[in-house]
Amino acid sequence: MKTRVHRFATAAPDDVSPLRRALGEGGINAEKVIAVLGKTEGNGCVNDFTRALSTLALTRLFSEVLGLSDEAVAERIALVMSGGTEGGLSPHILVFEVMDDPARSTSPGLAAGVAFTPAFLPEQIGRRAQIDATAQAVREAMARAGIERDEDVHFVQIKCPLLTSARCDEAARRGAAVATTDTYESMAYSRGASALGVALALGEIEPAQLRDAAVCHEFGLYSGRASTSAGIELMRNEILVLGNAPGWDAEFRIGHDVMADALDADAVTRALARVPGDGAGELVALLAKAEPSRNGLIRGHRHIMWDDSDINATRHARALVGGVLAGRTGHTALFVSGGAEHQGPDGGGPLAVITRTLIS
Repeated sequence: MKTRVHRFATAAPDDVSPLRRALGEGGINAEKVIAVLGKTEGNGCVNDFTRALSTLALTRLFSEVLGLSDEAVAERIALVMSGGTEGGLSPHILVFEVMDDPARSTSPGLAAGVAFTPAFLPEQIGRRAQIDATAQAVREAMARAGIERDEDVHFVQIKCPLLTSARCDEAARRGAAVATTDTYESMAYSRGASALGVALALGEIEPAQLRDAAVCHEFGLYSGRASTSAGIELMRNEILVLGNAPGWDAEFRIGHDVMADALDADAVTRALARVPGDGAGELVALLAKAEPSRNGLIRGHRHIMWDDSDINATRHARALVGGVLAGRTGHTALFVSGGAEHQGPDGGGPLAVITRTLIS
């Protein structure tokens, strides 16, 4: 098997022209695409329409090329759009292909698998039901990727739902109570429960540690490999598991580490060192989470990210971490996602690098 990763700059949230050209020229086989990750230039909040716009444009493109309905595309390809490219971050998409291909190296290569949870009821978002369903879907994605050991998983990217006023009202009419009626806060609850699901699936926490009250409260519970992003455009979790496994071509490989805080650019070096094989190769993609520290300090100095009523804290964090990592890598097309509840330690977050090494 072989996973290939392609990165395309986008000129607008609905810009699929670079991908369309690659599909038309044979550089990408639409039949083999399992996931597309994207950074869009919206605000990353509840009302960020750019995520849905990008998802729609990609769905219509694959529907046209594959001759499938929009619904069939949605069941076939995980479309994970993350809003917010504050600071110098560049809007872009990452396209993942998986194909049958004889491995040209004995070294493990990048393995990728996708799975979806069932749709959640509003009252299940941010609670144990979402945790358990996510854990099951992560294991399903691992099985599809042929990843047998938890330690071979390096990153789990999830798109998860959020609550709207209409969704809260619908639950109330049935006599059900939601985790929160604050729609912006619901993004955190959904991200947090999804991350705890990854931690449960990968053995980073024990089942006995999990309960509804732990979500967005017991932050000592976290995954070092989860990246979750909430959006209005879905009611289920869409999951992409990335790791290294034998039998997969080693042209593309992945390594991960955890940023201890927002300034920890050395996490890139540590992640590259964990890429298997001789030499890390060309950096194809960097994926990271960003979250302001809850004590209001970064290495002893005060920050105001939580106190700014004009700009959401997650937007500040994306800009800060994006700048730190762009300075380290010399590239701004980085998949930096805000909101790291239960994703890494307070003020830090998981980070992964995907590299490409040409194998003769």
